[in-house]
Amino acid sequence: MHKSLLLAAALACAAAPLTAPAQEWAVAKLKASRRHGEFVKVKHDAREVEAFVAYPEVKDRVTAVIVIHEIFGLSDWARVAADEVAAAGYIAIAPDLLSGAGPNGGGTSSLAGAEVGRAIRDLKPEQKTADLNAIIDYVSKLPACNGKVVVMGFCWGGSETFRYATENKNIKAAFPFYGGGPTDPAAIAKIACPVYGFYGGNDNRVTSTVPKSTELMKAAGKTYEPVIYDGAGHGFMRGGEPEAPNATEADKTARTKAWEKVTAILKGI
Repeated sequence: MHKSLLLAAALACAAAPLTAPAQEWAVAKLKASRRHGEFVKVKHDAREVEAFVAYPEVKDRVTAVIVIHEIFGLSDWARVAADEVAAAGYIAIAPDLLSGAGPNGGGTSSLAGAEVGRAIRDLKPEQKTADLNAIIDYVSKLPACNGKVVVMGFCWGGSETFRYATENKNIKAAFPFYGGGPTDPAAIAKIACPVYGFYGGNDNRVTSTVPKSTELMKAAGKTYEPVIYDGAGHGFMRGGEPEAPNATEADKTARTKAWEKVTAILKGI
């Protein structure tokens, strides 16, 4: 996606009604989880990327899922999303792509308010790709992983998921949630995995891009399966959490159906 379009998407995410701070319900949900979660540092080149890893309670090695955060960085809810992936039976790793962008080399937690959005805006595509490549290398080699890795992301992270599918031929599937897709046919041609998109019916800003993505993916002979949930708004995976304040029934329904589709696909990978 063109840099200006990515910036527009980032700014629109920043204007969403739900914000990253004050997610006490998300913190409580993490504390109540029975799954093991931990922070790790993944090094590559001269960088060190912090990431949250959540492990499922299973007896066999399983597929890993990279969870790419929203414009809000590695928020409490991004960790909740990783924990929910683990609850479904898969290893989840949520990298803080703002690692090193804050004061004294800090990440998301060292930034406040609009600083997070500005830091997201200034991330270079090559750095994001290198960070995600390092995360894949790390998680795919964990003893608990079967070597297979898929990627999912939300809003800004949804767009990044679609973009990253053009950069790495080793991922087994991409799950962009309410994020626009690349518009360069040459980039689309590089995608080697199926892409499953999830969109809200009341999120025209993003959902209106689906026909173009469908056209480009079809022309390139790629698999793209978008689902649009009637009545759901932008950010329905977070906004539709049962514990989230002001959750609408449409968002709750979309969230439930989306998780059902994701887990059904993961079982076949």
